[in-house]
This record gives sequence, C-alpha cells and structure tokens, in this order.
Amino acid sequence: MILQIIKFKSQLSEEEILKIAKEREPQFQSIPGLLQKYYIKPGQTGQYGGVYVWDSVESLEAYRASALAVSIPKAYEIIDTPNIEIMDVLFKLRD
Repeated sequence: MILQIIKFKSQLSEEEILKIAKEREPQFQSIPGLLQKYYIKPGQTGQYGGVYVWDSVESLEAYRASALAVSIPKAYEIIDTPNIEIMDVLFKLRD
C-alpha cells in the first residue's frame, strides 16, 4: 500500500471547498486502485488537503497522469505549490 498526503492553500471558503469535493466525489470513487481518500482540514486558515490510500505505486502514478489529477489546482484555486508526501505503508493495524 502507498499513502499520499496532499496539503494546499486556497482562498475559497470551506463551504466552497466542500461543494467542489462533493461534486467531484464520483470521479474519485471510480479511480482504479484508490482504496480510500480522506478529505482533511489541517487547521491553518485556508489550508485543506487529502489523504489517499493506494493499492500500489502504479495506481498512484496512473492517477497522477490523469486529467482528474491535473484539474485539482484549478478546481480548488490552489495558491502556491501544494505539499505532497508519498510513503510506503509497512503494515496496517486492522484489516
């Protein structure tokens, strides 16, 4: 498994961010290899993000090359470069 954590800044309101996320939810539900996605609010004003759980690095890379991934900065009006971390999951606590 692969964990991807993305944090970004936007001047959109939380309500606007949630509306956009809900509108795009079906597209994310259909991504091959995406096991789970958590929509997050790290706590700093105007900062949002996502925690993605992937079945493999190949699924992650296919997504990153997709039109959906490329559309994220414009959809959420992202300011500056997002912070992206990718890491291997060594094991999980529960099945």
